[in-house]
Amino acid sequence: MELSRLAQNLGGSIIREMFNEALKLEDTISFTVGEPDFITPMPIIEEACRCWKKGMTHYTPNSGIPELRQAIAEYHADDLKPDPDNQIMVSCGATEAIQTALFTLVNPGEEVIVITPAWPNYFGQIGMCGGVMKTVSAREENNFIPDPDDIKAAVTDKTKAIILNSPSNPTGAVIDRDTLRAIADVLRNRDIYVIADEIYSRLVYSSEPYTSITSFEGMMEKTVYISGFSKMFAMTGWRLGYAVAEPEIIRNMTKLHENGASCLPAPSQLAAAYGLYHCQPEIEKMRASYLRRRNLICSLIEETPGLSVRRPQGAFYAFVNARELCNKTGLDSRGLCMDLLKKTGVVTVPGSGFGECGEGFIRLTYATSDENIVKGFGRIKSYVGGIK
Repeated sequence: MELSRLAQNLGGSIIREMFNEALKLEDTISFTVGEPDFITPMPIIEEACRCWKKGMTHYTPNSGIPELRQAIAEYHADDLKPDPDNQIMVSCGATEAIQTALFTLVNPGEEVIVITPAWPNYFGQIGMCGGVMKTVSAREENNFIPDPDDIKAAVTDKTKAIILNSPSNPTGAVIDRDTLRAIADVLRNRDIYVIADEIYSRLVYSSEPYTSITSFEGMMEKTVYISGFSKMFAMTGWRLGYAVAEPEIIRNMTKLHENGASCLPAPSQLAAAYGLYHCQPEIEKMRASYLRRRNLICSLIEETPGLSVRRPQGAFYAFVNARELCNKTGLDSRGLCMDLLKKTGVVTVPGSGFGECGEGFIRLTYATSDENIVKGFGRIKSYVGGIK
């Protein structure tokens, strides 16, 4: 018997490939998985424990408990202004929200535009729903900000959706207001949905106010806004995300969610709601720490021969230009990362895993301690110094 072609042909994430490869070794220093090294704020943990001890161990509404949907609505009262009863769905992480959005919006054979370098899960999720991916490269010389004219040129009569991720994983780029306005102008009068993955929107380092594509006239009605608690409150293992969209979209996304993850535990959801009401200052503390680490890792990159970086404006990733090292070693970015891992124990992610235009780059996350950053770059500099 043969397994499904979908399962056999679906690619895995290069991030997890490097993560798993590192498990075979000892004394590694990891710059791979995009996970905060902070513990979830203790008041959130304590609220969940109180709820578990009260016996809240039963099924919950598919779209999320009313208390959390209300908290999300109040959190977005100044921008999205969603109706908590029919415009919000709580999901098993932002990942599931993106997946159910794609299944809701895209028919097999229809095209989805992705700005690359991009989080590799987009590639697999588009394939799972039978969509056809069209890539638009965000170039280093533009600080990885997409050109609206390139997006316009990628649109065809088969284009059904575009995924916009800002701040970006893997580049840390934050799309500026003028560029977003131009993108909105391209999309406004076309039958194209926007999936706005804004999971990192609270981790921005620019002095300019953060701008969402939803803030422009006519865009919220055609956008599925995706966010969650993993990066905001360092709740990655809790698997809590959410989507905000028009009622008909949310209703159909919830049907898909019902047939998959079904629902999320009440204690986790109540704890997330508690966080929105009481733990906002914790976000700023983490953001300030990431900013310090960004400055540290970028200074170390700039001191390392053969490496350069465009200073990221958000998230917690540095997308490092390593083309000079690739040329000297005769290795592609994957080979370079594997060689670095085997010789030094430093775990990085090859840029090619984020799309073809990422070849020659490596992604480093600075969601790790200052000590690890300094120690890791000591090894990287020794590795570079040994290249003839």
